[in-house]
Amino acid sequence: MSAGPVVSVGRVSVPAGDAETQEWLDALTGKGARREEAVSRLHGLLMRAARFEVNRRKRVLPHLRGEDLDDIATQSADDALVSVLARLSDFRGESRFTTWAYKFAILEAAVALRRRAWQGREIPIDPERWPLVPSGGPSPEAGTEQRELLAAISEGVREALTPHQRRVLVSVVLDDVPIDVLAERLGTTRGALYKTLHDARARLRADLEERGLAREHEGSKP
Repeated sequence: MSAGPVVSVGRVSVPAGDAETQEWLDALTGKGARREEAVSRLHGLLMRAARFEVNRRKRVLPHLRGEDLDDIATQSADDALVSVLARLSDFRGESRFTTWAYKFAILEAAVALRRRAWQGREIPIDPERWPLVPSGGPSPEAGTEQRELLAAISEGVREALTPHQRRVLVSVVLDDVPIDVLAERLGTTRGALYKTLHDARARLRADLEERGLAREHEGSKP
């Protein structure tokens, strides 16, 4: 929907003419019984969103029982509620308030399920596995070029990156470890890991350029 003109309620942006959003924000930024009732309604909305996402993704965790899925949905809704209330001032009226809030629960549920999927699983960190990426070259010549590029990338991973950059890059790119799972295991944040990935890729690109390979393989990114 088009946001249209925006007015402010305290520090919160409200789309002009959206009575439902106006009511939500007035209540949630107010006090007393009205706010408590609005918070309760908001939690119910977030519970529905979390349950929807859990049910949509539950096939990836067939070993979980119904009560486990309910626990994940409830915790996700609880965490989403805390996030929504803490970030009311970030709302910019680019969608309905309920749509904006709904996304918090979807994200929390998705993250919780990814973490549960990796619970108890070891994150393999072995830079020597990098050359095991299949070449899949369409011709012997192309296959040879790709093997040369992979060999150069593998050497760059070992020599051009810091141990931390190497661990993050191999975990995320080669072993498909979810970024939020890796952040939790390493005691850091998603933002910090994205920065590490960016820096690692930049170092590898510079290393390939020094070898005269980057321009020949512009479509191949580590």
